[in-house]
Amino acid sequence: MSASALIIVDVQPTFCEGGELGVEGGNDVAARIAAYVVAHRDDYAYIATTQDWHIVPGSHFSESPDFVDTWPLHGVAGTPNANLHLAINALGITHHFKKGQYCAAYSGFEGIEDNSNRQQSRAEVRIATEEGHTLANALNAAGITKVDVVGIAESHCVKETALDAVKLGYRTRVFTDLTVPVSPKLGEAARKEMSAAGVELATSD
Repeated sequence: MSASALIIVDVQPTFCEGGELGVEGGNDVAARIAAYVVAHRDDYAYIATTQDWHIVPGSHFSESPDFVDTWPLHGVAGTPNANLHLAINALGITHHFKKGQYCAAYSGFEGIEDNSNRQQSRAEVRIATEEGHTLANALNAAGITKVDVVGIAESHCVKETALDAVKLGYRTRVFTDLTVPVSPKLGEAARKEMSAAGVELATSD
């Protein structure tokens, strides 16, 4: 018997309109994801969110970002814009994975489970990782075989999360109406890359 999980990637104010790395359409996507969860919660054995939660992420932050490998400040741990979007927070999801505390991290599978809003030390992050508080371990413990991925941004962290899910052996879908890219060009490239890797591109209906 197969079980499905929904992974909601980085739906945070920092990536929505008015945020430090705001993506056009981010707030609308957050609302659509929330409505989807309300309607389809029983379809999933496991639902998780991921968040950029940067403490000291090294060269990931730059005063002269190239927007490829380096970026302006965003998702800073403990700030309001790093919290979950209000529409997602209101859903009462209990599994939250935070990534990028001390280095760049694009895939949700690089995160560790953490339901607090405090900053974790490097040692705490290392220990949590070593003890297996990872998304992959959580999905395996829940008997998950299929993964649906939604969130922000399609061209970056959604793509990388979906690609990692396929590599780990999960049947993976991305709902293209429940995500949004940084730009149409980058979105098209991301969809081609995901499709070539075996990610199913679908709509939530």
